[in-house]
Amino acid sequence: MLLEITHDTHYSYDPNVEIAQHLAHLKPAETSTQKILKSNIHIDPSPAWQDQSIDNYGNVCDFFSLQNRHRELTISVQSLVETLPRQTQAPDPNKTPSWEAVREYFRYHSGTRWDAASEFLFASPFAPIRSEFAEFARVNFTPNRPILEAAIDLMRRIHSEFHYVRKSTDIDTPAHEALKKREGVCQDFSHILIASLRNLGLPAKYISGYILTNPPPGQPRLIGGDASHAWAAVYIPRLNDQGQLTSGFWCDLDPTNNRWGIDSPGEDYVNLAQGRDYGDVSPIKGVIHGGADHKMNVAVTVMPAE
Repeated sequence: MLLEITHDTHYSYDPNVEIAQHLAHLKPAETSTQKILKSNIHIDPSPAWQDQSIDNYGNVCDFFSLQNRHRELTISVQSLVETLPRQTQAPDPNKTPSWEAVREYFRYHSGTRWDAASEFLFASPFAPIRSEFAEFARVNFTPNRPILEAAIDLMRRIHSEFHYVRKSTDIDTPAHEALKKREGVCQDFSHILIASLRNLGLPAKYISGYILTNPPPGQPRLIGGDASHAWAAVYIPRLNDQGQLTSGFWCDLDPTNNRWGIDSPGEDYVNLAQGRDYGDVSPIKGVIHGGADHKMNVAVTVMPAE
C-alpha cells in the first residue's frame, strides 16, 4: 500500500520567542514492513542550524535551532511510504511460551544471556510501576497461560471496557487515572497496556505513527482531519530445539482498534517512532526563551497515493 502523509504543526507565541532549540520525531524510519520513498521537513522561519540523526531506538530525529525573534513557527512534513506485507509469519498465540516463563527469562540471574528487549522492562515516566496495573492485568494473565494469547486478550479487554473520548485526557494525565476512569485516547490506552505488561515483568514498548482512515460513504476525505496514532508492542521470546527460551520478536497491539500483528498491526499502519513511552517519541519538543503563552494547532492527512 502506498500512503501519502502530511503532518503540519503551527505554533503562535505571545510575546515573541527570542531563541529556540527543537527536536522533532516526524519522519518515519525504514522497517521490515515499510519503505520510505520520500520524507521532507519544511520549517518556517528557516532555522539557523539543522541536523538529522538516528537515535538509540532507530528513530529519525531532526534537530533545529532558531536564533531570530519569531511570533509563529510552522513545521510541515510530507512523507510517501510504501507499507509491505509482514515478513514474519504470525504464530499461533496458544503455542507461545507461558507468560511466567517469559518473566523468568528476563529475571536477572548470574550468567544469564542478555536480551536487548530488557530495556523495555522497567518503569518510565508515562508507564510507572504501580500495583493497580498488575491487578488489572492478572484477570487475563492467569497461571501458565501463553503470553501472546494473554496479551491479545488484555488488548481486547481494554478495547471493550474503555471508552475513547476526545479531550478527556491530555498528555500530562497519569496512566493510572485513565485506568480508573476507563476512558481516554490512544496514548492512554497504549500506556495502560504497556504499564500492565511491565508490572508483570514483561517487556513492552510504545509506538507512534499513523493509520489510514476511510471517510463515510459519499463523503470526501477531509484534508488535515486525521490525527497521529499510538499503539503498543509486547516481546515474545522463541523456544529453541532444546525447549529453552531465546531471542524472539515484537508483536504490535493496538487496543484502540483491536488490531494486532507481528512487526505491524496491518498494511494501513505507518510506524513513525518507538520508545519506552510517549516521552521518547513526542513529535516536537524543545526549549524556548520567551513565548510565555502559546497555542498549537496540528493537522494530519493520511491518504492513498494517487
